[in-house]
Amino acid sequence: MADLRTYTIIYVLLLVLGTGKFVFFEFDFAYSIAIGATMLLAVAKIGLIAAYYQHLIEEPRSITYMMATAVFMVFLLTIAAGYSIQ
Repeated sequence: MADLRTYTIIYVLLLVLGTGKFVFFEFDFAYSIAIGATMLLAVAKIGLIAAYYQHLIEEPRSITYMMATAVFMVFLLTIAAGYSIQ
């Protein structure tokens, strides 16, 4: 189990990554760059949350692979739903 120092560092990183969204949209970045950077920041935040707060970093790799497969399947379903709406 991670100690308090680790959780504090992760919390600060999440705070910085969350502030990054504001920075990209409030300063003079192109809209497509802001969207792409925000998506990258979101993926980094998801990875930190899943690894440390959901304790996947301490689980066997098979469970991590199963979770990654589930997330990928949800991504595919979201794309399919978006395609069928058009």
